[in-house]
Amino acid sequence: MPDIALHLLLLLCAAAFFAGFVDAIAGGGGLITVPAMLIAGIPPLQTLGTNKVQSIFGAASATLAYARKGHVQLHEQLPMALMAVMGGAIGAALATIVPGQVLQAIMPVLLLAIAIFFAVKPNLNDLDKHRIITPFVFGLTFVPAIGFYDGIFGPGTGSFFMLAFVTLAGFGVLKATAHTKLLNLGSNLGALIVFASFGAILWKIGLLMGICQFLGAQLGSRLAMRIGAKLIKPLLVIVCLALAVKLLADPANPLRVWLGA
Repeated sequence: MPDIALHLLLLLCAAAFFAGFVDAIAGGGGLITVPAMLIAGIPPLQTLGTNKVQSIFGAASATLAYARKGHVQLHEQLPMALMAVMGGAIGAALATIVPGQVLQAIMPVLLLAIAIFFAVKPNLNDLDKHRIITPFVFGLTFVPAIGFYDGIFGPGTGSFFMLAFVTLAGFGVLKATAHTKLLNLGSNLGALIVFASFGAILWKIGLLMGICQFLGAQLGSRLAMRIGAKLIKPLLVIVCLALAVKLLADPANPLRVWLGA
């Protein structure tokens, strides 16, 4: 564990707690923890690997909270979660092969589109709607694909799972949030296994932040279950917009370079 000043360690703990709170409701926790770790002086590769450690704590915490209240049946969704594990592992393994510039350019556009969809789409509530595809097909296609994206890049994974559950699987917003956290747990686990094999994890920092994220996720998930879509929908829009702005704020973002902005 590198030498990190006490005030930076406290910053990481606070960031992890807040990330767990936000992520349990709308996703986007990495938007908070990754910059915090970089500010603390942790190298980029170790930041990505360590972020998977503490993210697992948050996703597991939220998943357990939602499962206790019956919003997700863990034994029924295990095959889908295993597909997310596989997707996350493959994505992390191929991270050095797929051109990252393409993903960095597409991401802000997709996130803005998701934000607009959830902002203007009428009748988005906690009631299930008519599904477009069966759970079997959904689990074989979209789940590993989004898990793959989580392993290879990461930002916005929860938003993509949410969009897929609501539009394709016909889930209500709260139910979609609960299932998103389970699949996030799976894709994080798959990516973690790969990062660990490369020694790209600072375990002590990751576990310390993980405890804080676990507590934040407990608070966030309970608040989401109490308020439902009225809280989840606006926070999801805010998170997507914030992540898109963060990506576009980087002068090296390929989209800005291509547009000459």
